[in-house]
Amino acid sequence: MLVNPEIVTMNADLHCHSTVSDGQLQPGEVAARAHANGVTMWSLTDHDQLGGQREARDAAEALGMQYLSGVEISVTWAGRTVHVVGLNVDPENQELLDGLAATRDGRAARGEAIGEALAKAGIPNAYEGALRYVADPKMISRTHFARYLVEAGLAQSTSDVFARYLGEGKPGYIGHRWAKLPDAIRWIKTAGGEPVIAHPGRYVYSQTEFAALFDEFIQLGGNAIEVVTGSHTPDQYREYADVARRYGFYASRGSDFHGAGEGRIDLGQLPPLPSDLKPVWERWL
Repeated sequence: MLVNPEIVTMNADLHCHSTVSDGQLQPGEVAARAHANGVTMWSLTDHDQLGGQREARDAAEALGMQYLSGVEISVTWAGRTVHVVGLNVDPENQELLDGLAATRDGRAARGEAIGEALAKAGIPNAYEGALRYVADPKMISRTHFARYLVEAGLAQSTSDVFARYLGEGKPGYIGHRWAKLPDAIRWIKTAGGEPVIAHPGRYVYSQTEFAALFDEFIQLGGNAIEVVTGSHTPDQYREYADVARRYGFYASRGSDFHGAGEGRIDLGQLPPLPSDLKPVWERWL
C-alpha cells in the first residue's frame, strides 16, 4: 500500500513524558518544546497516568499542533516489563482510569524497596534523594533514582545508572508485577484508543518469545509498534521496520523524551519513518 509521502514524513512525536510521571518538564513546557522543534502532531504519554492530559491538549492546540491523548501502560509479559502506549484514548474513560490506578498501586512500596536495596549496596538515603525529583510520591520510578545518583556523582548519566545499579540483575533492581497484556489492551480499546508496543528494541526476549508477544498482541486486537523512537538505535529502526512489514503493523514514531540531556534524542528530532510503512497517525488526520 502506497502512503502519501507528506503523511509518512510528518513530524509526529507520539511518545514523551512530563512531571506527571517521570519527565523533567510540566506538560505545557513539553508542548512548547515539541512545537519549537517542529512537531506538528503530538501526544503526551506519561506512565500509567492521565493527569497531564488537559494541560497538554490546551497547550498543544494553542500552539497549533494536532493533539492525541496518550498514556504508556506498564505490562508484565513472560516475566519481564513491556510498555504499551495507548494513543487517542478518552482520558475520562472510567475503565481506563481504574485500570491505571490499579497499575500504579505498589510504585511507592517498590520505591522504598529500591532505596533499601541501594542502601545495602552502600548508597544510603537514595529514596529520600529520589523523592526530590518526584511531583507525586506515588509515581516514584527508577528514573527518579537515576537522576539522584547522577546528582550524587555516582554515575555519569541516567543510562549509566541503569547499567550499573538499576537494571535487571543489578544491586538496586526490584521487580514489580504490572498490568496483564490483555487488560492493558482492553482498557485502551475501551477508551477508543490504539495500542502500540513501545520501543520493542529495549526488551530482552528471544526470537521465539518476540514472535509469541507479537502474535498475542495481534490476537488481542493490537496492530501497531514503535519503529523510529529515541529508545532505538539506527540499526533497530531498520530491524523493527522489517518487523512492521512482516506482521503488517502500523508504525509509530516518538522520542521517548524525558528531559534535556536525557536519552538519545530530543523531541521532534527523529528521522522520518521508512516511506513504505503505514503511519499509525494517518487515520487521525
